Amino acid sequence: MGKIAVVALGGNAILPEGSPGDIHSQFARVRESLKSVKFLLEREYDIVITHGNGPQAGNELIRNELGLRYADVPDLPLGVIVAATEGWMGYMIEQSLQNILKKAKIERDVVTIPTQVIVSRNDPAWSNPTKPIGPFLNKEEAESLRKRGITVIEDAGRGYRRVVPSPIPLEIVEKDVIKRFLRANVIVIAAGGGGIPVYISCDGTYEGLEGVIDKDFASSVLGKDIGAHLLMILTAVPEVYLNFGREDQKALSRISIDEAEGYLNRGEFPPGSMGPKIKAAIEFLRFGGEEVIITSVDCVDKALEGKSGTRIVKS
Repeated sequence: MGKIAVVALGGNAILPEGSPGDIHSQFARVRESLKSVKFLLEREYDIVITHGNGPQAGNELIRNELGLRYADVPDLPLGVIVAATEGWMGYMIEQSLQNILKKAKIERDVVTIPTQVIVSRNDPAWSNPTKPIGPFLNKEEAESLRKRGITVIEDAGRGYRRVVPSPIPLEIVEKDVIKRFLRANVIVIAAGGGGIPVYISCDGTYEGLEGVIDKDFASSVLGKDIGAHLLMILTAVPEVYLNFGREDQKALSRISIDEAEGYLNRGEFPPGSMGPKIKAAIEFLRFGGEEVIITSVDCVDKALEGKSGTRIVKS
């Protein structure tokens, strides 16, 4: 097994803002996003692809509510929704990549693994749900969810949203299987949407939990568990910026762990956007990874050459 890269596709890579959101536009966007994989193959990396699922899981929640309201169809628990989106999004990514490789005459197998991620039952997230999921709701819809024991908060005057626990990932259940596939030269799609949160019960078996795991944190833990060298986080912007969105914003081309942590502690990277990516990068490097690259889908080739993107290194 050679060098391993974990490539984390952000939500913008699959369903960008302003997109019609239908399956055809998602397939088209994925095909564009996966062109970046060829650049890593040219550099002889073994590859694991992770991806977000926020908009897709939100749509599944809408289907849940409509099914309950109009047809008395039992709703699916959140962990099962994560597993379902891992499955069909994995199919979409897998087939798109297979076709790209065929056209490039590259012989490489691709496989999707719906992935369970171990979390702690004692994680404080269980008693403090903070992760908004699904669409905005009106007051009547919010009250209906509350009556079913679902936590809902008001979101800055824009309406109400369901919030769920987002525990810290600890370990990837299928890590050994993923390593076996990598040794066999297979490209693996895993930890979609952050993976399915599970805990280990008293008898050593796995039990699912109702929460969602941050995709970048899960990608970082996956990288640790399989001994990855590179974590590449593909997002909406070509670089990480200080003072983002202001006239004096400044792109960061290369920073150390200590610099990244300093900027994070100063509040440069908000929790709802770049913050989790920077935290995931820091943890990945502390776990033993060699470098993290944060960039956009369109800048991967330049980022690998050091001409774009933000590189985070140990020192």
